[in-house]
Amino acid sequence: MSSLRLRYLLLGGLLAVIPLTGTTAQAEEPRARLDVQAEAQLDVVPDRATLNARLWERTPAVARHDDDTGADALRQARDRLEERASALIRTLEAAGVERDDISAGSLSVQPEYVPAPRQSDSDNGTLMRTRLDRPFQVHVDDLDRLPQLLDALTAAGVNAMDGISYDLADRDAALDEALVKALEKARHKAELMARAMSVSLGAVASISETRPPIYMPRMMAMSADARESAGQADYRPGTIVIEAGVSVSWEIEN
Repeated sequence: MSSLRLRYLLLGGLLAVIPLTGTTAQAEEPRARLDVQAEAQLDVVPDRATLNARLWERTPAVARHDDDTGADALRQARDRLEERASALIRTLEAAGVERDDISAGSLSVQPEYVPAPRQSDSDNGTLMRTRLDRPFQVHVDDLDRLPQLLDALTAAGVNAMDGISYDLADRDAALDEALVKALEKARHKAELMARAMSVSLGAVASISETRPPIYMPRMMAMSADARESAGQADYRPGTIVIEAGVSVSWEIEN
């Protein structure tokens, strides 16, 4: 067989394949799809809480450039603060709190500026004092004990109660439940739309999250003065809100 004839045969075979390839591409046109987005919100009753409180002490206010008694005053304030912190921990332990459930934060030291007593109308001096602050957290697994523990904190003389943070012992289970709820809602919407359009849903073509599950712990703000004057207040935790969103696509079967 000559070389020229072989070339013609190969070219003819290639031309014969091209229409078949085009026919296959036409036969595999993408199927119609139904795209649905859905969001779900889950309200969960918390089962644990964290009490946030602070103790602080201050040095006497002195002139800003008076360093004669600064070191001694600072040491005395720190000693008073440590003594009160130890008393606070003992009070909480006496109320039934485990030592591991009490967290003492780092000591912070910051200056404060206060107006000096006015001796005349022309006086406008400023005094400086130092504040030593230590935060505490008390972790509570039995929410029925909250009033008792708040009373214990008040009895221990905390300077500020920064509120109650409510949480869940098993966050992952709640996040999964919110995601499943969003998927079920998406399925319901898709079935409703398919019935209205007289079509049938096929296989799921794609699925994704439009937003990751959002977990929003609940915070109850309060002050030591408010707690002391409230008596036997009702500390119902309310609910924690968890939100999730999904996007799902189904093939449509005519």
